[in-house]
Amino acid sequence: MPEGLPPAAIYLIGALVVLALRGRARQVFALAVPVVGFVNFFFIPEGVRWTIEFLDFQLVLGRGDRWSLIFLNIFTVLSFIGILYILRDNRRLDLSAGLLYAGSAMGVVMAGDLITLFLFWEMLTLGAVLCILARRTPEAGRAASRYFLVHVFGGVVLLAGLLIHLAGGGSVAFDRIELSGLGAWLIFLGFGINCAWPIVGAWLTDTYPEASVGGVVFMATYTTKTAVYVLARCFPGEGALIWIGMAMATIPIFFAVIENDLRRVLAYSLINQVGFMVVGVGLGTPLSLNGTAAHAYCHILYKALLFMSIGSVLYRTGKSKATELGGLYRCMPWTCVFCCIGAASISAFPFFSGFVSKSMIMSSAAAGGYTVVWLALLFASAGVFHHAGIKIPFFAFFSHDSGIRCKEAPVNQLLAMGITAFLCIFVGTFPNAFLYAMLPNVEASYQPYTVGHVTDQYALLLFSALAFTLLMRAGLYPAEVRSTNLDTDWLYRKGGGVFYRAMDRSLNALNKAAHTLFVGRFIGWLSRIARTAPSRVAVAAMTPFWRAQGLRDEALEDKRQAFYEDARLGAFPVGATAIFAVVLLGLLFLF
Repeated sequence: MPEGLPPAAIYLIGALVVLALRGRARQVFALAVPVVGFVNFFFIPEGVRWTIEFLDFQLVLGRGDRWSLIFLNIFTVLSFIGILYILRDNRRLDLSAGLLYAGSAMGVVMAGDLITLFLFWEMLTLGAVLCILARRTPEAGRAASRYFLVHVFGGVVLLAGLLIHLAGGGSVAFDRIELSGLGAWLIFLGFGINCAWPIVGAWLTDTYPEASVGGVVFMATYTTKTAVYVLARCFPGEGALIWIGMAMATIPIFFAVIENDLRRVLAYSLINQVGFMVVGVGLGTPLSLNGTAAHAYCHILYKALLFMSIGSVLYRTGKSKATELGGLYRCMPWTCVFCCIGAASISAFPFFSGFVSKSMIMSSAAAGGYTVVWLALLFASAGVFHHAGIKIPFFAFFSHDSGIRCKEAPVNQLLAMGITAFLCIFVGTFPNAFLYAMLPNVEASYQPYTVGHVTDQYALLLFSALAFTLLMRAGLYPAEVRSTNLDTDWLYRKGGGVFYRAMDRSLNALNKAAHTLFVGRFIGWLSRIARTAPSRVAVAAMTPFWRAQGLRDEALEDKRQAFYEDARLGAFPVGATAIFAVVLLGLLFLF
């Protein structure tokens, strides 16, 4: 069987070519790139491929194993769905950014060394920034600037960690790293920033709602999932991740319940679901790691479906806030159905994708004796059903009638959502035939469809729905109001301004003073010296000869002044030039 090509190369070259094409040719080519990528996937065998010698390092562009191939599979599938979703508008920046973003993520998961990993890791930032800028609004521009600054900081932290790790004798191989020493901790933090850990992860809910309608589908797929992948590669079984993941799974629920912007609600629920994956990595058992890979796969599907459905609402109505929507099931019935399928999947209804993945992590926590963690994840499961499983479809498509009457989503968007909805149901219904066969640890078997699991899950969902209904009927459920909810992004939003003003009044003031002193004064004085010193030396050297000729007072001063002007202009008399030449030759002879 012929060997495949580096997946990243296919997408990155495609992103460049798309920029040069126009009209229908651009659409056809953009959609052909992920099709070629998907075919190419089946020609990538397990093992190391595409190595490059660089200085004293061997860069590995292709390491195929069960970990990398399952992520490569879902990244490839979503690249096609994402391009199909944005194909109708045929915007050059949207299409190119999506391909660049997908190719960078594939470069990360196929990397076999830390240097290659870092290079593709930084390219992810560029792809995400372009997806935000593609919306072409002032808010998107500011959000892109904040995203760029946060992730440049994260990249610097990661680079510092890699350099310290390598300088200390650490291996360049992209493999398990012991969390000891400054280098390892900086690498750990650098991965955590992209994973949207608490405090350092507020960039996600700050920027995702400002991205373009299609760009956010790519953003929801790639950045945090590549971070989960690298954590699973480098820090499996690291206990700190259990508690970090538990915080990620629980804290965003409280923000999502009171949030008005439905795309921001989805951003909070994204962090909530990534928290489950981080817990799975921290537990480090074969079953929990399988659960992390499976949940990443399923989460990419249903989260993309939810972002696409709300994106279609935004595309048709120009609105995404709960207070401005409602009753759209009348005019967007198919979008409503697809949104409900995504909501059922994220809520882990039986026969939907979330049901067959999330429980693997929770079962591992229970089996490992982490009772508090299991209870927190149970609470997080009920919470995500509230804010994503019920709140999103209820306030967008049902609730009160907003009076909006719009067209159904475009055909390409419906096709993209339809494919994703089918995969959510297919994966959830037949996990053993498809998803479980790709998981990294083949020895860890799991059976989701047991009587106990199914009945427990239905009980959890029914009681959650009952609680939502009672709270709504009693008027105790937090009302959807036009407001701005403060998250930890407030620290760098406000703190950034304070920091800038402090630096402007201190370092910039010092810089201005130094400029005035050295450029305005010292350099000017030095320049004047450089211009006049040779002429003055020449005058001083000739003065004894003029005195010997009997020149005094005004006559001597006139001679000195005239000679100074001639010397400054380079017009020396022949006699003076001869004298200087003799003196110079004498000095050369002596020394």
